[in-house]
Amino acid sequence: MASTSLAFPTLQPQFRSSRKSFKLSERKLILHQISASVSEKPYAPPPPPTVVQNEPTKLPLRKVPGDYGLPFIGPLKDRLDYFYNQGRDEYFKSRIQKYQSTVFRANMPPGPFVSQNPQVVVLLDGKSFPVLFDVTKVEKKDLFTGTFMPSTEFTGGYRMLSYLDPTEPNHEKLKRVVFFLLKACRDKVIPEFHASYTKLFDTLENELASKGKSSFGDANDQAAFNFLARSLYGTNPADTNLGLDGPKLVQKWVLFQLSPVLVLGLPKLLEELLVHTFPLPPFLVKADYQRLYDFFYDSSSHVLDEAEKLGISREEACHNLVFATCFNSFGGMKFFFPNMLKWIGRAGVKLHTQLAQEIRSAVRSNGGKVTMAAMEQMPLMKSVVYESFRMEPPVPLQYGRAKRDLVIESHDAAFAVKEGQMIFGYQPFATKDPKIFERSDEFVPDRFVGEEGEKLLKHVLWSNGPESENPTVDNKQCAGKDFVVLMSRLLVVELFLRYDSFEIEVGASALGAAVTVTSLKRASF
Repeated sequence: MASTSLAFPTLQPQFRSSRKSFKLSERKLILHQISASVSEKPYAPPPPPTVVQNEPTKLPLRKVPGDYGLPFIGPLKDRLDYFYNQGRDEYFKSRIQKYQSTVFRANMPPGPFVSQNPQVVVLLDGKSFPVLFDVTKVEKKDLFTGTFMPSTEFTGGYRMLSYLDPTEPNHEKLKRVVFFLLKACRDKVIPEFHASYTKLFDTLENELASKGKSSFGDANDQAAFNFLARSLYGTNPADTNLGLDGPKLVQKWVLFQLSPVLVLGLPKLLEELLVHTFPLPPFLVKADYQRLYDFFYDSSSHVLDEAEKLGISREEACHNLVFATCFNSFGGMKFFFPNMLKWIGRAGVKLHTQLAQEIRSAVRSNGGKVTMAAMEQMPLMKSVVYESFRMEPPVPLQYGRAKRDLVIESHDAAFAVKEGQMIFGYQPFATKDPKIFERSDEFVPDRFVGEEGEKLLKHVLWSNGPESENPTVDNKQCAGKDFVVLMSRLLVVELFLRYDSFEIEVGASALGAAVTVTSLKRASF
């Protein structure tokens, strides 16, 4: 990858590892039980991989339609269509119509000069998409951000867990570190979420009283970072040198890594030249990142001790904790929470009343406390969270590289894909596949209620795997899958314990929806 070759050796920050300096080189949390994220069984190394032959298909074998255009010109044209001329969804819809297929060839941004090869086979239906989760068929090495990889200078010179293929030795070790972190914090999650988001609601109410409206995103950023720091690491950022700066430092650091695939709202020509043609240099955020690193290093001794036992240096482990907490978890909360609030807000008072009644009744039946058992008695609440994940998965883009020649099936045809070909899937199209979901483009709050509804969970794919499956050290499913779900459920629960209903205005932002709260009706029953 082009961006992985970037290096700024004279501009590298100094991080602490056992208080020594080192040089800087080198999808997402929902709980059925929070311990579900953690394997309790002794780990046995998997057997050597075997070549699995493709099963014969009964569907007609069709050549993958589409082309990549002329070198440089084709990828550039597709990038402009993707970002500006059509927009992401229309970019894919127009090609489905053109080729009469949900599988086709296209270029994926950023293209020149950030990625060396933007050519992909696109999968846009719920039947073909899951091949991207099958690590016996696709390699996931350095594909977390797609056809380019940000410089490892952003992460202390290390390739993070998200960029490792399960066949790489450190994948298992680092995923075990994350499992350990989640298991160690399980008793703090519910009370710390309550504390952090009670403060968020207080902030919203105060701003509504003084200004008539309040930005949910701004308050959510601070609440999310505080919650993660206090629940996972037992540290209140406000009591440290980091203060209240965590969210803005994280956002700048993430923005510099993802800028080649974001629309920031700048004038098109300026945006193309500044952020889509060349990667932003890591040295511009080195001081910000060092502040984050120091905070996590000082707060995570128990996790770093465990990492050393597993054969991971404290230095590498700490960089992974920063990434997992800030990029994965905080980033997921920043993107998904406003989007979920958007869907619930738009659904109206009837749904709000149903949720309030269900949530409050279950909490009363469990001694007036929010517990895991109480939330299991809230089928509508759980369904609303799953439906929000279905409508707008927090990680919409998935990539994999074919490990061997494959035959990939859509609903209508089979397609031969050669070994080494990059495969891409746009998840919102797969999770809104009309051949799987009725009223697929509609937000249906009770879609996953009951036995038949629960059967559909295997088609909810936000976590780099089906919702019906669990992360292990051998797959690429999000290590914090159950944690993300738990946090999302807690937001809905806390919201409707406190309020009967709410009203919002929704705008656009580079990451998800920009939600402004215009009304909050306090609980009346």
